[in-house]
Amino acid sequence: MLRFSVFSEKDVIIYQISPEKHYLCTKRNYSMKVEREDINRLKVVLAERKKTNKWLAEQLGKDPATVSKWCTNTSQPGLETLLEIAKCLNVDVKDLLWSSMNKQQ
Repeated sequence: MLRFSVFSEKDVIIYQISPEKHYLCTKRNYSMKVEREDINRLKVVLAERKKTNKWLAEQLGKDPATVSKWCTNTSQPGLETLLEIAKCLNVDVKDLLWSSMNKQQ
């Protein structure tokens, strides 16, 4: 799901990625400021496993730039891909995600 809401009086754009996740963009002086939260722990898990983005891209048959975007939380892998990543890294899929419980406190 990708939905856009624009509030012209405030120049605010809300991108709804899923029912739980929203990205807020504010337009000022022709630039967009994106306030987003880190969703996945892929970069951390790769470091723990002593693996590189390039290695993971080769394992998944993906472009290294795509994996880089996942590691910087610029974009997120789909659920099926997340399961493949967990299998490649031999971790539980929960280990690839930041806990939502900590953010609610």
